[in-house]
Amino acid sequence: MALEETVMSVDEAVRKAKKTYAVSETLEPSEVSTLVDVLQQAVRLYPDQPAVTSLGNTLTYAELDQLSSAYAAYIQQATNLKPGDRMAIQMPSLAQYLVVAYGAFKAGLVAVNINPLYTEVELEYQFNHANVKAVVVFDKFLPVVEAVRAKTSLEYIFVTSPFDLHSPVKRTLMSVLLKLLGKAVPYGSAISLRTALATDPQQLIPATLAPEDMALLQYTGGTTGVSKPAIISHSNMVSVTRQGWEMLHLASAKAGSERIVSPLPLYHIYAFALSVTTGVYMGAHTLLIPNPRDINGFVKLLRKWPGTIFSGLNTLFVALIEHKDFDKVDFSPLKITLSGGSALAEATAGYWKKVTGCEICNAYGLTEASPVVSFSPPGAQKPGSVGIAVPNTELRIVDENGQPLAVDEHGEIWVRGPQVMQGYLNFPEETAKTITDDGWLKTGDVGSVDSDGFLFIHDRQKDLVIVSGFNVYPNEIESVISHHPDITYSAVIGVADEHSGEAVKLFVVSTNPSLTEEDVRAFCRDKLARYKWPKYIEFRDELPLSNVGKVLRRELRDS
Repeated sequence: MALEETVMSVDEAVRKAKKTYAVSETLEPSEVSTLVDVLQQAVRLYPDQPAVTSLGNTLTYAELDQLSSAYAAYIQQATNLKPGDRMAIQMPSLAQYLVVAYGAFKAGLVAVNINPLYTEVELEYQFNHANVKAVVVFDKFLPVVEAVRAKTSLEYIFVTSPFDLHSPVKRTLMSVLLKLLGKAVPYGSAISLRTALATDPQQLIPATLAPEDMALLQYTGGTTGVSKPAIISHSNMVSVTRQGWEMLHLASAKAGSERIVSPLPLYHIYAFALSVTTGVYMGAHTLLIPNPRDINGFVKLLRKWPGTIFSGLNTLFVALIEHKDFDKVDFSPLKITLSGGSALAEATAGYWKKVTGCEICNAYGLTEASPVVSFSPPGAQKPGSVGIAVPNTELRIVDENGQPLAVDEHGEIWVRGPQVMQGYLNFPEETAKTITDDGWLKTGDVGSVDSDGFLFIHDRQKDLVIVSGFNVYPNEIESVISHHPDITYSAVIGVADEHSGEAVKLFVVSTNPSLTEEDVRAFCRDKLARYKWPKYIEFRDELPLSNVGKVLRRELRDS
């Protein structure tokens, strides 16, 4: 009986939160059941409205539909690719990404999102493991793909250049300029994406798709650190798309009326779900930022194309806030700012709201959940929280034996809902370790749910530092450090210690060359319990970051 009461306490808190903020307990039935349906609905409702802009070129929904159908028709007519085959997409965030992804879905193919910066070793592993038959690659990275072709299952290589979807005049001018600069890439035996897009879209024979058919293979370190692909179905992605729309609708977003600023790479599931699927579902105009590291160019684009919806993560927010022209951007249209992918520092959130007038709505998810689990309702932020569960989603906090815990108790977060992946491709043992027989996804994250139903992430289980038997969560220390006026970034890891088992090591990037270790320690003393104080402090010019801005603690441990 006690166990049931414990389980219900968390469940009741989650239900209470959904009722309080008018979040649906379940999603209503819908005629949209595949990702092809998502696009077709947008084309029917918003044919002449802008769908996506990149590098100054805009496609309407009708144009996106026509081009993706042309690509799918080419696949059917000029290749031996068949429904269920895997096609990798290896490019930065360009409009071509949406064309190719929806073209693949229309032909019944499975898209495999690939980081364009991958090395030969990484590509060879993923191409072979996923049995990739075709790849669409950005021309700059073609040599790396060609180098591994003979060692993989690749049969077709499509190549795209930055201006493939621009007008013929601009495309020709840029081609001549690149040749003059010596930056033109010879295609060799690879197929130009322009060739495929010249196919008559009317010749497409739409593939027959079922909701449970595989849509994506999304590689992730998962909860155990081994690179493996999550099997994400059309149903998974449609569920997350509709959950995402409800989240945005709570911020007064209107179908067919929004502009999404999307600076994160589309090969990352967070950006893919927001820009490629949810944005299309709601008929939004998505502004893609192919190179968000160019902060000068990014701020110029924001001044030209002010957004109503902005997505990012902590490191990107900090870089923008520190830019001299950031306060010159018109933020009056901005309705919601979304943060995900890494922990959001309270200081960053506070300054962003001060400058933009818009709160950052923190969210939580992981690739295995396609990726959304929770979000913070607009106007109802709780410091340190990642919000409440999205529709059709259950949360459970469990101890080391998998037994449910009560509200405010710390344990592993488990998630159950229609967005949970089907499993890992070719990793049956890892799948069995990650998803229970009754559908609960074990996230590997340590968290808690409070009595209002708000979820808090305390850390990854593998990042937990145990000092003399006390649990120390790196995110907590990093959040405190983020309030120091001279510290831009920080990261915490655990290191071996003969006295306490592990000790806290803090890495700091500072704007003040005079800042000392003692200054940092003094800052921590009245804000953290003694066992959380950093024993070791190392100053660095920069921290190792992933391509989406996450601090790579693993590299810090290995350094």
